[in-house]
Amino acid sequence: MKFPLPHALLSACGLALALALAALPAAAQVPIKVVLNWKYEGPQAWFFLAQDKGYFKDEGLDVTIDQGEGSAASIPKVAAGAYQAGFGDINALVDLASRRPADAPVGVYMLYNTPPFALVVKSDSPIRTPKDLEGKTVGGPANDGALKLFPAFARIAGIDAAKVGITNMAPNLREQMLSRGQIDAGFGYVTTVSFSAKGMGLDPAKDLRFIRYGDYGMDLYANTVFFSKRFVKENPKAVAGFVKALNRAVKEVIANPDAGVDHAIQREPLLKREVEKDKLLATLKNDMSHPEIARIGLGDVDDARLKKDIAIVVEANALPRTPEPGEIFDRSFLPVRADRPSATTTH
Repeated sequence: MKFPLPHALLSACGLALALALAALPAAAQVPIKVVLNWKYEGPQAWFFLAQDKGYFKDEGLDVTIDQGEGSAASIPKVAAGAYQAGFGDINALVDLASRRPADAPVGVYMLYNTPPFALVVKSDSPIRTPKDLEGKTVGGPANDGALKLFPAFARIAGIDAAKVGITNMAPNLREQMLSRGQIDAGFGYVTTVSFSAKGMGLDPAKDLRFIRYGDYGMDLYANTVFFSKRFVKENPKAVAGFVKALNRAVKEVIANPDAGVDHAIQREPLLKREVEKDKLLATLKNDMSHPEIARIGLGDVDDARLKKDIAIVVEANALPRTPEPGEIFDRSFLPVRADRPSATTTH
């Protein structure tokens, strides 16, 4: 014969169970430290939005985001173990993968699929073609992606690199030195240089000219999100979750750039909203709009194009080995094609 438990006893059992569950530790979030390509700015809005709106947290991740020092500088920081993930130039990653394959990170989400690398000169400069750089002085920050790729550009464009003087400076001095005639040309990304020049009161369209690497056969990929090989091996679910959260944020920023800029401004209140919005829109248009994304979607790469990219970097820099595309980029963590953008502008 069964006897019903007294109400008080049921209540006590329920309370004990609730207290026991409350005492259990919360599911541990996987920590991921990310180093960016540059100082906090509008074109990084998706990283900040994903963090602020809890998209990383939704995937069980505890993400911290640090400023960077150049698109090539983030790769060795991840390779050394100081960070688990980064955002930077895939061509610098190819270089490291050739020299030290065990240490090189691997790309998982391609953002800058259109080559932004360029040389900038004043509009009245006698430098009209790459060959005109011979006998001139060209300057750029030591970790600038265009500077790192100059040996490849020189070989492809028929420049005798030994006849070109190279000098380094702090990033904020590049446009000043060019304007004052202290250098004849500068290395940089088109969007970055344009907005730095605007900050000095110059009109890039009238006062500057760009010699773009992409116009001379270097249809290279640029900045990708990447992870250390060790982290990929040990935490594949976390990598997939990070990419899913970031892709979600990228779609939101494309649809509403103003909201994206809000999150960048929160990181650095001294940033000027309209400038950062213009930089974000220019990045979407100039650096993330390769025609291939209509076919393969943002975030992915075309294997044939990546293979050509790798070959250019290896040959031009006389690297010891040619990495396979699969060593450089792993698409297995990408959301399905239907969930990734087919275009980066809304109009």
